[in-house]
Amino acid sequence: QVQLVESGGGLVQAGDSLRLSCAATGRTSSTYAMGWFRQAPGKEREFVARISATGAITYYADSVKGRFTISRDNAKRTVDLQMSDLKPEDTAVYYCAADLFNRVGIPNNIQTRYNIWGQGTQVTVSS
Repeated sequence: QVQLVESGGGLVQAGDSLRLSCAATGRTSSTYAMGWFRQAPGKEREFVARISATGAITYYADSVKGRFTISRDNAKRTVDLQMSDLKPEDTAVYYCAADLFNRVGIPNNIQTRYNIWGQGTQVTVSS
């Protein structure tokens, strides 16, 4: 059973950078496509970014494109989200998630595509 643990959240000022990390633990030799989502207070959870199992393909929400970068190290079993030029509207709990089956025909930004979720890490951006 794969488990995901996020780290790296914190309180920063607008314009700062922050790097989140998601570590996969558990007995598996497989790698999966991974995503990052976020949920702001009073709002629905929303897609942020996705990376393919090999790391060759990435997708981003329009709201973070050009500011956030998703990457992975399969040897270390980690997926990172480098966030730059942070804005107060980026304040949210950030979750990483694993897409175990990589089903064709389902949009990458749909939550139900992802099967395993971490517990989340809080990012707060002050103005």
